[in-house]
Amino acid sequence: MIWFRRDLRLGDHPALLAARGEADEVLGLFVLDDALWGPSGPNRRAFLAAALRDLSERMNGRLVVVHGDPVTEVPRVARAVQATGVHVSADYGPYGAQRDERIAKALETVDVPFVRTGSPYAVAPGRVTKDDGTPFKVFTPFSKRWIAHGWRAPATTPRSVSWASFDGRTHAVPEVDPDAALPAATEAAAKKRWKQFLDSSDGGVQHYATLRNDLAGDRTSRMSPYLKWGLVHPRTLLADLPSGQGAHTYRNELCWREFYADVLWHAPSSARSNWNDSYDAMRWDTGRDADARFAAWAAGRTGYPVIDAAMRQLLAEGWMHNRARMLVASFLVKDLHVDWRRGARHFMQHLVDGDLASNQHGWQWTAGSGTDASPFFRVFNPVGQGRKFDQDGDYVRRYVPELRAVAGASVHEPWTLPGGVPPGYPEPIVDHAEERQDALERYQAMKG
Repeated sequence: MIWFRRDLRLGDHPALLAARGEADEVLGLFVLDDALWGPSGPNRRAFLAAALRDLSERMNGRLVVVHGDPVTEVPRVARAVQATGVHVSADYGPYGAQRDERIAKALETVDVPFVRTGSPYAVAPGRVTKDDGTPFKVFTPFSKRWIAHGWRAPATTPRSVSWASFDGRTHAVPEVDPDAALPAATEAAAKKRWKQFLDSSDGGVQHYATLRNDLAGDRTSRMSPYLKWGLVHPRTLLADLPSGQGAHTYRNELCWREFYADVLWHAPSSARSNWNDSYDAMRWDTGRDADARFAAWAAGRTGYPVIDAAMRQLLAEGWMHNRARMLVASFLVKDLHVDWRRGARHFMQHLVDGDLASNQHGWQWTAGSGTDASPFFRVFNPVGQGRKFDQDGDYVRRYVPELRAVAGASVHEPWTLPGGVPPGYPEPIVDHAEERQDALERYQAMKG
C-alpha cells in the first residue's frame, strides 16, 4: 500500500518503487485530512483535487480516496486489504511528522510496517548540518554544504503497476471552484512547463540570473505549484539543469526551498512564532485603522501601483512573482506596521503554491525575525522598486486597469500626473517616507 501525500506522481517516486517491489499488487491511497484541507484555501484545494483526479486516471481509476483523520483511516484501510506494508515519502513538516509517528505506532499494533522512502526534497531536512551537528542559520554556508552533500539521481519510472481495488468506504474527490485561474494540475503539465523553461531562448533558464526579477516579463519557471504537490520532484529538476550562471541561480532558488524546510524541521514553532524571539517585542498596529489598511493591501488598493498590481495578481492567478512577494511583504510590515503573521496567513489562503516552510520563513526574512533575515532597517521603496523591476510599467498596467491609460514609468507615481490620480484608483493610503521613519523608530525601541 502506498499513501500519497505531497508526491502526486508516478515518475521518479522511490516510495512507489519500494511498494511495488514488495507485493504483486499495490493499493494507492489518499486521505482528505481536515487539518490540512481546511486551512488550504480554494486555490490549493482546487489544484490538489485536479491533481488527484489526474493521478487516479493514470492509475486506471484505482486511487482510493478516504476522508477523515489519517491516524484512524490509514490503519483501517491497511487492515481491510491486509497490507504487508504502508509506504510513504517522509513528511518533515511539524504536523506531518507528528502524525506519521502516531500512525507508525498504530500500525505496529496490527504488525504492518510503516516504511518511509524518499521525501519531497533533494536532501531531506536534518541531513545538512555544521561540523558540530548543529543546524545552519545562514543560507550561503548551508547551500555550500547542501551542494557538497549531493543528491541521488531521479528514480526510474515503473513500466506498469498492478493497482489493487478496494471495496470499503471511500470518498469522491471534491469538486472545488478556485478563486483564481490556475495552471493545469497534472504530471504531464509539470513536465511540459519544465521543458518550456529549459528550452526557451529568450527567458528560460539560460537567462534566469539576469531576467528573473523582470516583473512584466515573468521569466520565472512557474514550477512552484508542481513542487508543492510533488507533481515533479526537485531531484528531477536538478538533474536536468545545464551549466551556466542561469542554472546556478535557479539551483540556488531550489536550495532556498530546502533551507527553509530545514529551518522549520529544527524549529517547528517558527511556523507561528518569531524564529528570533527578540522580535516578540516589536510593536504592531491593531484595531480598526490597522484592519482598514490591511483590507486595502489585500484588495490591491493601497495607492502604490506595484503593490496593488502584485496583490491583484495574487487574487487573479493564485500566484505572485517572487520579487513582488518581497515588495508586498515589506509594505505590509514596514509601511503599514502589520504583524507578518497576518500577511503570511493571507498568502496561505490564496497561493496555489502555498508551502508552510517557504511562506512563513520568506515572511520572516522580510520582517527581520527569521534565520538569515533581511535587516529590518532595509525598507523597500515601492516607487523605486516599481521603477527598477517594472521599468516601463507593463506589469502595473496588466493588473491595474484603472492605470492602463497611463504611459511609461509614470504609472508608478500616478499622483504626479497633470490631471491627478486617474478615476477609480485610490490616493496612497500612507506616506512612505513617514512610515519608513516610523518603522525604524519601532525597530530601535524593540532593541531597547
